Amino acid sequence: MNRFTLNETSYHGAGAINAIPDEITKRGFKKVFVATDPDLIKFGVAKKVTDILDNAGIAYGIYSDIKANPTIENVQNGVKAFKEMDADCIVAIGGGSAMDTAKAIGIIITNPEYADVRSLEGVAPTKNKCVPTIAVPTTAGTAAEVTINYVITDVEKKRKFVCVDTNDIPVVAVVDPDMMASMPAGLTAATGMDALTHAIEGYITKGAWELSDMFHIKAIEVIGRSLRGAVKNEAEGREGMALGQYIAGMGFSNVGLGVDHSMAHTLSAYYDMPHGKACATLLPAVMAFNADYTGTKYRDIAIAMGVQGVENMTQEQYRAAAVEAVRKLAEDVGIVTSLKGVVKEEDIDALALDAYNDACRPGNPREVSVEDIIAIYRSLM
Repeated sequence: MNRFTLNETSYHGAGAINAIPDEITKRGFKKVFVATDPDLIKFGVAKKVTDILDNAGIAYGIYSDIKANPTIENVQNGVKAFKEMDADCIVAIGGGSAMDTAKAIGIIITNPEYADVRSLEGVAPTKNKCVPTIAVPTTAGTAAEVTINYVITDVEKKRKFVCVDTNDIPVVAVVDPDMMASMPAGLTAATGMDALTHAIEGYITKGAWELSDMFHIKAIEVIGRSLRGAVKNEAEGREGMALGQYIAGMGFSNVGLGVDHSMAHTLSAYYDMPHGKACATLLPAVMAFNADYTGTKYRDIAIAMGVQGVENMTQEQYRAAAVEAVRKLAEDVGIVTSLKGVVKEEDIDALALDAYNDACRPGNPREVSVEDIIAIYRSLM
């Protein structure tokens, strides 16, 4: 049996944020807890949404104690702030950090027995749906607005942990490319490559099946043709990435990922490396590692990435072509696929062990050992 969980409603396209007041009022909400990060307030991005709330006469409070890799403390402070605001719904504005924090807050408010946050790791048996949440992504990458996953950093234990819970999915996703237009090129590239990693890992993961394959291969195609333009801040590229990352999220949320994400999580926990950049840096090497365990799927990936002449290639050739197409895209958008100067030799054993124990690793199409993970890290140093 396979299960698929998606938003109740999603809005797509320029100006989609204008639908937010109607969703709030028709659902009978009275006070909105706006979760966002300080930079989005500083640069006026969150204001695009709060202005709409102001014009509609909707009461709200803002919570912005959210780091790039959100921590247990960020979540617990948010729970306290939510209660003090006496809010009854959440509008999460931002990338994965803001939305992940909002998910954890929303779950704990309705399931207070998980207030320590750490007990949410893995597949927590929460009983109640989270506080109703409207998710407004400002990056085209994480797809947290449509997934049942979120990731929190345990600073004390120097690790990130993945939480998987069908009760945390936002009821409404508002995917407006105009909200992403102010992203700098570097962030656009990193988050876009994260979306591509979602699509590729979701396509080859052990849990993949026909329905998820449909989403993932289309996401690879859309991202492959859109990311370069999005980095140049072209409207067509932005629109394509907004859609492509969401489609990828529809798939991987329901079937899982692989060891690329496990290794990326540890890089972020140890070195505060942006998640998208970590995923992108690892992707070509992890794809090469997995190649012999993917059947004909790299042929589909190569075609979706726009590689010419795939029909005349051998299996070895199309697998190599798929890896090279991904590496070339990363290079074109300014991602350096190297960990030189990032990973410390004395950390490698601990990094590899944490990656091996990460919740995403079991979904990898090829069985992977701690020694394999060490070898991949070292190959990029």
